[in-house]
Amino acid sequence: MSDTARTPLPADAGRGPRDGLVIVDKPSGFTSHDVVAKMRGIARTRRVGHAGTLDPMATGVLVLGVEKATKLLGHLALTEKEYLGTIRLGQNTITDDAEGEITSSTDASRVSREAVDAAVAKLTGDIMQVPSKVSAIKIDGKRSYARVRGGEEFDIPARPVTVSQFTVYDMRDAVAEDGTPVVDLVVSVVCSSGTYIRALARDVGADLGVGGHLTALRRTRVGPYKLDTARTLDQLQEQLTVMPIAEAAAAAFPRWDVDERRAKLLLNGVRIDMPAYEKGPVAVFGPEDRFLALVEERGGKAKSVAVFG
Repeated sequence: MSDTARTPLPADAGRGPRDGLVIVDKPSGFTSHDVVAKMRGIARTRRVGHAGTLDPMATGVLVLGVEKATKLLGHLALTEKEYLGTIRLGQNTITDDAEGEITSSTDASRVSREAVDAAVAKLTGDIMQVPSKVSAIKIDGKRSYARVRGGEEFDIPARPVTVSQFTVYDMRDAVAEDGTPVVDLVVSVVCSSGTYIRALARDVGADLGVGGHLTALRRTRVGPYKLDTARTLDQLQEQLTVMPIAEAAAAAFPRWDVDERRAKLLLNGVRIDMPAYEKGPVAVFGPEDRFLALVEERGGKAKSVAVFG
C-alpha cells in the first residue's frame, strides 16, 4: 500500500468528493469529531466519518471515510491498533492521562526495571480491563464522563481486551512539577479495538504501588493503515489525498474474487456459496477488479454486510 497508489485530489479542484479513505495524522488538542468537521470542509461533503476515536491529547493515525467509504468504518474500527506512548509512574490523575487533575503523588525513584517488566507482563495477552471513568463508555445509557462530572459514584465493569505486545523501550528518572521524583516509561503497545492505553498506564502504576498516568500517546497504525501514509490537516487542505475504496478494502480484509454471474446474484441479495475464511468480513471483487461488497459467511453462504457495487 504505497503513496503512489493513492489518489491526490486538489482541494480546489472544483470536483465532487471521492469515495475512499483519508488517513489523517491527527494533531494534539483536536477531538476526532473536530477532525471530521475539518474534513467535511476540505472534501466539500457532509458524508464523512471516522473509525476508532482518539482522545484530544493523542496524535497519529485517524482513519476517515468519505462518501460510500463511510460504510467501511464500523468494520475497520474493530481492527488491531498500534501505539507509542509515555507512562509517568508516581502520579495518578482523574482521567488517567495528563489532561486530568493530579489526585496523588508518590516517590517512584526506587521502582526497578524488573518490577516494571513484571507489571507489564501481567497486562500482556488476553486480559480483563476496566476502562477509564472519564471516557465515553455508557453506563446504564449515560456516558461515564458525564457521571463523573455529576459527582456520581459508580463502577465500570471490566471487559476483555487483547494486548498482543507491550514493550518498554526506555525508563527515565524525572521530577514532577510538584517536586515528586517520578519515572517516565517510553512504551509501545499493539492491542485490540477497545483497549484504553491510559488504563494500561493506570494499571501499571497501581501494580507498582506508586500510581501512573499517560503523558503522551501517538497512534502509529490502525489495521493495515500506518503513519507513513497519513497526512496532516494542513497537507490535506492543500491537496486532498484519498485512498480509493477498492484499495482500502483489499488492504483491510481478506479478498474473494467472483465471476460476473455470482456478482449479479450477490448484488441482488442472493446468498451464494462461499469458500471458508477466518471469522470476519470478506471483501468481494467482481470482474475488472470491481469492489462489490463486504460479506460474512453464514452456514456456508455469503451474507452481505455492506454493498458497494
